[in-house]
Amino acid sequence: MAQTAPFFAVTRHRINLDGKGVVTLACFGHCPLRCKWCINAQCFDESPKWRHLTPEQLYAQTQCDELYFVATGGGVTFGGGEPLLRPGFIGEFRQLCGPMWTLSVETSLNVPKASVEQLLPVVNHWIVDVKDMNPEIYRAYTGKDNRQVLENLRLLSDAGRCAEVTVRIPLIPEFNDEDCRQRSVSQLRAMGFADFDLFEYKIKR
Repeated sequence: MAQTAPFFAVTRHRINLDGKGVVTLACFGHCPLRCKWCINAQCFDESPKWRHLTPEQLYAQTQCDELYFVATGGGVTFGGGEPLLRPGFIGEFRQLCGPMWTLSVETSLNVPKASVEQLLPVVNHWIVDVKDMNPEIYRAYTGKDNRQVLENLRLLSDAGRCAEVTVRIPLIPEFNDEDCRQRSVSQLRAMGFADFDLFEYKIKR
């Protein structure tokens, strides 16, 4: 029986937002974190609007944009939720789309090491949201430990994949500040990472 995965959104024609070129963003349901100000809180509570798709069904939905993907260096970005909870699905999707599409993941990396190892030959671009490298700040904001994140960052670095990683480090009101962020940047640079997406959460009250 073909494996299926839950998606709460599949959005076409995103340009230079979730990776290079024209991208379809496919958002898996479920996440191991409980971030205080999650922008995709719909990933936690499954609803009738969620769709359960096989890799073949998702490929059928995205194949029509192959010309755009190949011409712009784009492809499919798996987000969520946490896409690395579904490494088998992403691996099967790669077999269907072939090597010409860029496959990216937007991930916390707070997943088992085996999931990252399984996707090393599959994923072209890793967009890693580390929140903050300080373990106390990370736990306060996400509700989880960041030891697995650090282990998986070292795995990517040791595998020579730093040039394929964009690290997102937000300023999070009430949790960190610019000094915290610069300490995170310094720690990540020492590991070999150089591409950083620095931004600030805007919290509506």
